Amino acid sequence: MITIETPLWAARLRARRRARLWSRRELGERVAEAAGDAGRDRLPGPDGMAGMVASWEAGERPDEMCAEWLCRAFDADETGERGLFGGEAAGTTLWHHLTGVPLVPERFSPDDEERTGRAIEDPARADDRTVAYFEAVLDAYTRTDMRPAGLVGALAPVFGAIQGLRRDAGPAVRRSLLRLSSQDADLVSRMYCEAGDPEAALVWSDRALRAAREAGDERLVAYALAHRAGLEEFRGDPGEVIGLAVAAREHVTPAEPPAATARRHEAQGHAMAGEEDMCHRCLEECAEEAAAGTPETPGTPGTSAASEALGASRSGVEGVARPEPGTPDDDRLRPIEYPAGLGGALAAGCLIDLHRPADAIEMLERELPGAPAGYMTAYAMARLAHAYADAHEDERSAATARAALALSQRTGATRAMRELLLIHGEAPRWMFAG
Repeated sequence: MITIETPLWAARLRARRRARLWSRRELGERVAEAAGDAGRDRLPGPDGMAGMVASWEAGERPDEMCAEWLCRAFDADETGERGLFGGEAAGTTLWHHLTGVPLVPERFSPDDEERTGRAIEDPARADDRTVAYFEAVLDAYTRTDMRPAGLVGALAPVFGAIQGLRRDAGPAVRRSLLRLSSQDADLVSRMYCEAGDPEAALVWSDRALRAAREAGDERLVAYALAHRAGLEEFRGDPGEVIGLAVAAREHVTPAEPPAATARRHEAQGHAMAGEEDMCHRCLEECAEEAAAGTPETPGTPGTSAASEALGASRSGVEGVARPEPGTPDDDRLRPIEYPAGLGGALAAGCLIDLHRPADAIEMLERELPGAPAGYMTAYAMARLAHAYADAHEDERSAATARAALALSQRTGATRAMRELLLIHGEAPRWMFAG
């Protein structure tokens, strides 16, 4: 039987912290907050607390008072079924510690955990319930209010675990695991992009595409190609963006959601090249498909507004269809680009590139109020600040940039910060590297 030198309670603490996407410093701050005014004086400053957390995770047990505060920070008891110092069965803690897969005790039953752990130990045991377990993990980490770098830390080990399972799994389960591998790798790629590591984003994009092709899933191939086109937008080659987007659409029918995502990136490529008519045509086609009742991916809403801004009044589009709750997994997969309500931010980039800042401003001002706080909203705010600057509205640009910077720092939105650099001319328009 595999054993580890770290005490199980310490391994559980580390796994729980990583599942929450907290750094050691962040957990230390939460422990200090749980201690309250009376107990905080007993604790060191932030750096010292981070060191204490590191020592706990290495096996140095906290004293009775710190253990209580630690449990308060996790909203957990000490020795119960979900406790930090009793908690899950040893096997559950062990396999999470060894794989790095996030331990989310409130999400799964002990039976789910034991069954998945046995499959990790013997991949021939992997079945549909193993697949369902990892699907639920991916669903738990697709919220746009989480920090991209933290999401990378949570999702990358999931990919490794799935890869280990699929080698010896049965054919049907293997294909399902391959599909999950593609979706997970695609998410990791986009989070690396948001976190400011483009080279890693490209590596994971390649993994997503390989897994989709090996699974023989044309829709996932289309998604992977479309999202790769999105990555290429930041490298400044319009031809590559357009080529990838067109290739993505060749794998699906126009009525399928990936086609709309690809069309939007194709529009962006034409905008980068200054080809207004072609950009207009792509956006208008998205709007026409939506008006005909085509289920769009999250993030597509707003293309009709962009089409109108580009002079497409003849389209007669009144709105864009959005997926309803209960849409099959194949149709929603993972969140695409922007949350619902910020779809116009996608098209606003086209308008900025085509030197139409007033239209971009109108679109973003309509959508940003009430948008959820997260890295995507931070990027949309940075784009609005950019549009204000292009329109020579310096005071509004500065105020929006300050708000965007504050949200970017809070959410880890490195891509948004780089967009803000462009306002002051401190970086080339399509610069990827920092």
